Amino acid sequence: MKIPLPNHVDQAVAAAVRAPSPLNTQPWRFVVDRDRIEVWLDRARVLRIADPDAREARLSCGAAVFNLIVSLRSNGKTLSLRVLPRPEEPDLLADLLIDGDRFSSPEERRLAEVVFRRHTNRRPFQDRPVPAWARTTLRAAALVEGGLLELFGRGDRANAVARVLHRAEAAQARNGAFQAEVALWTRRAANAPDGVPAPTKPPSPHGIPAQESFLAAGPEGGEPVLGAILTAAGGPAADLRAGMVLQRVLLTATAAGLATSFVGRPFETPETRIALDRIFADLGRPHTVLRLGYGRPAPMTARRQVDEVMLRRSGVTL
Repeated sequence: MKIPLPNHVDQAVAAAVRAPSPLNTQPWRFVVDRDRIEVWLDRARVLRIADPDAREARLSCGAAVFNLIVSLRSNGKTLSLRVLPRPEEPDLLADLLIDGDRFSSPEERRLAEVVFRRHTNRRPFQDRPVPAWARTTLRAAALVEGGLLELFGRGDRANAVARVLHRAEAAQARNGAFQAEVALWTRRAANAPDGVPAPTKPPSPHGIPAQESFLAAGPEGGEPVLGAILTAAGGPAADLRAGMVLQRVLLTATAAGLATSFVGRPFETPETRIALDRIFADLGRPHTVLRLGYGRPAPMTARRQVDEVMLRRSGVTL
């Protein structure tokens, strides 16, 4: 007899799939086994050309893990998290043990409330500065998860990132396999459950602006804030942790009324990834770069249903 899942489990997985992923590939699977939820990398949904080492896919799965945690804690559950990528089982990324009940905090409820509002906004930002209080709040959010958010605008670091972006764009424009992979994940139907709808097709898996508009908010002339997500070290476990840092920052930005998009192209070619490591060597290992500002309304991409991404091993007692 199939035992129905408790509502908080369905809600948690529904929240998890709202995490961002390259080209909306959604490279995750969730396995529920009694009081445990395992998070697995779905290799079939990893971009083989843009992300051959599955680094960005693990980053996305880390963001999904954070959404799981926020949803469960906001529903009054206590959790134990293990970050698990190991050489002998590299695709089992994490598991969460639900081990009791508790009162949720206002911060947990606040973040849970914006999970379904957060989305990548590729449109031009408004000519409106990001205030100091918001920058401080975003930096603090990264620190809570053990990471670093380095904010920067115009200047040497931004110019160096722009040059690396230009090199990545040029390399990817010459790479037919890369272009074919982007086309593979581009959908004609706007309500497709994965991939990127054709009307909002980005030029790369992360939909970054062209080189000439990299440092501009848009026709209004506003200046965006750029932010690098960093950890002390690299590797599979660090990728997952960085995804958790990223998602807390993204949700905090959404709660503050900010829009976000990704500067992902330089992370998608080996040469430019090495160049980014050098640019941020004084701070740590960069995992992604964000563009933050005040945006205008933009459509959200769809997600797969919970029953398409979740498996059950046995009867559930959660």
